Amino acid sequence: MARNTTQYNDDSIQILKGLEAVKKRPGMYIGSTDARGLHHLIWEIVDNAVDEALNGFGKKIDITLEADGSCTVQDEGRGMPIGTHESGVNTLQVIFTVLHAGGKFTSEGGYKTAGGLHGVGASVVNALSEWLVAEVAHDGKLVRMRFDHGDQKIGKLEELGKTNRTGSKITFKPDPRIFSTTEFKYETVCERAREEAFLLSGIAITVTDKRGKKTISETFCYEDGLLAFLDYLHEDRTTITKPVKFSGEALGIKVECAFQYTDDYQESTYSFVNLVRTSDGGTHEVGYKSAFTKAVNDYARKYGLLKDKDKNLEGSDVREGLTSIISISVPEEMLQFEGQVKGKLGTPQAKPAVDAVVSDKLMYWLEENRDQSDQLFRKMQKAAMARDAARKAREEVRKGKRSVRMRKSFPVNLRLRSPRMPGTKSCSWWRVIPPEAARNREETAVIRQSYRCVVKS
Repeated sequence: MARNTTQYNDDSIQILKGLEAVKKRPGMYIGSTDARGLHHLIWEIVDNAVDEALNGFGKKIDITLEADGSCTVQDEGRGMPIGTHESGVNTLQVIFTVLHAGGKFTSEGGYKTAGGLHGVGASVVNALSEWLVAEVAHDGKLVRMRFDHGDQKIGKLEELGKTNRTGSKITFKPDPRIFSTTEFKYETVCERAREEAFLLSGIAITVTDKRGKKTISETFCYEDGLLAFLDYLHEDRTTITKPVKFSGEALGIKVECAFQYTDDYQESTYSFVNLVRTSDGGTHEVGYKSAFTKAVNDYARKYGLLKDKDKNLEGSDVREGLTSIISISVPEEMLQFEGQVKGKLGTPQAKPAVDAVVSDKLMYWLEENRDQSDQLFRKMQKAAMARDAARKAREEVRKGKRSVRMRKSFPVNLRLRSPRMPGTKSCSWWRVIPPEAARNREETAVIRQSYRCVVKS
């Protein structure tokens, strides 16, 4: 056997300085280097602009896809500091070249709530860009600074003159050596901008694409954001209830929710923390779902819809066809995301805070809208029946029983069809499920094993 002569000694330990770590392992900071990671660069800069608007600084955000493949994000916030940092370096340079440098670690920077908390967003975008130009209006001055390949080449701070406005304008071009694609998708950017506008009532977000023969642009601005969000989500769906919206505060966390039922079999949940989309959920979603289920069961017990001998409805029964939007604002000192991409909230206090608000507000709505609540409960009961029927069907298939006793065990119609039935060649068992008892194809279909099962509408 060949002997391994590879040495592991003191010289094997490397220290990555500056922005080298980001370039070495970009996935740790933006999730991936494909189209999803590419667009995450935009969200990092946009989130900074949103944080300004969220705290009352600015009413407009512009996102422009430039003809040369770069992207520009401009806001009307206070503008980044442009003086000299205590480290002796210009503050603008610190923001874009030093990891974990930012003004959101405490509330001293004027941010009561913010989506950015790690102090790496701007510097990560710079590290993964071929070049980046920051133009800032702050304290009556307009300045500009250019960075090439992160911190490899840093230009001098240019003073462009005096100005009465404030805000930041960041233009960057993704590095093709890092990303598998550097082409931004206009539709993807618009979708995210629309979401942000739904949550930022009264704030206008404009997306402009200058790459084609003709410039196209769209502005998103909504006065009653969450309800407008529900209308947008349900454009091609059939709703069975009116949209419901409520808000409250508990444990220092502000909670805003909206929901509406459709005739679909699946649930849809859209959750946000400080306007950042948490696609992987987190403690706030757990609190919302548990509180929603508990409130419905408590209501049903209180008004006799569920008897003492009846089991409580499960969460999947309650949320069948439910579209929910959850938006919470968490103070900086409590905020915990699981990872830099902020896909999942880890703040422990969010669960009881959302639970408290939803339990109180939803129970009140259920009691004030008895007719609609009772109608929804009957829908949930049918969902529970379909779930139980599907469970029993799966159990029978797994046991492999083929006796006539199967007819009695199924809570739905089970009949023996003759070989003359179209589409069959031999005697087969056919399971007939009423459409109103079926929740989805997965639950209505029974695995074909030694007999044939179908759904007949």
